[in-house]
Amino acid sequence: MRYSSRFEYKYIVAPSDYYAVKHALRPFIEQDPHTVIAPEHKYLVRSVYFDTFDLRAFHEREDGQYGRIKLRLRAYATTPEAADSVSVELKTKQGTPMKKYSEQVPLSDYETFLRTGSFPSGVSSVVDEFERLRHTRVLMPQIIVQYRREGYQARLEDDLRITFDHGVSSARAKTLFDHNLSFKLHRPKNVILEIKCPMNRPDWLKRIVKTYDLKAITNSKYVQGIEVVRPNMVTPRVEVARKKRLSEDDWR
Repeated sequence: MRYSSRFEYKYIVAPSDYYAVKHALRPFIEQDPHTVIAPEHKYLVRSVYFDTFDLRAFHEREDGQYGRIKLRLRAYATTPEAADSVSVELKTKQGTPMKKYSEQVPLSDYETFLRTGSFPSGVSSVVDEFERLRHTRVLMPQIIVQYRREGYQARLEDDLRITFDHGVSSARAKTLFDHNLSFKLHRPKNVILEIKCPMNRPDWLKRIVKTYDLKAITNSKYVQGIEVVRPNMVTPRVEVARKKRLSEDDWR
């Protein structure tokens, strides 16, 4: 099992600023092992998100409810032939920090899940909790979110990670390897910068965010995906809540 507890900050980077921001960060960061070996130094990330039929998790996220939990399955390929494992993940937010629990399972376990509706029992506590929540909350796969990621680690801070996500898009799907998907871009041309770190952030990072006047994003990729794939689920109340949180962002 892998576990992390961190603060996550997300920003929109315009194409005109992308190379300048990356150049400013370069003295402080280095590519992670996945990025080093990836074609064009960007690796694919594809996730299927689970929710109720009326998208309760989507509305909980937009309402800012305490103690919400997100379930997803993640792969780093578009076909089962190119994927040797699947990541079973739980993300929960209680207060400000985000906690993530994940377990890599072999592709054969995911294929069992597709055939039977359940993973093999006793794989791990993360998989067991994923199964429990999925059944008790009657969760089902809703959308795929896909993008190409550049991942970096800070040179001097082991627990600080920075990523640039390119071409973030979503489609309605039930499995990780659905074919003939109709993807819709979340924010055409823009790159999403994510900062994952403990509470104490280095001054150099705060300075770069401020210098380039990076615009904060308060909603998750899942929420963005629902907004573009199922816009009928977005209500005026949701729009008001988002604007309020944007005005309260105090780390720019």
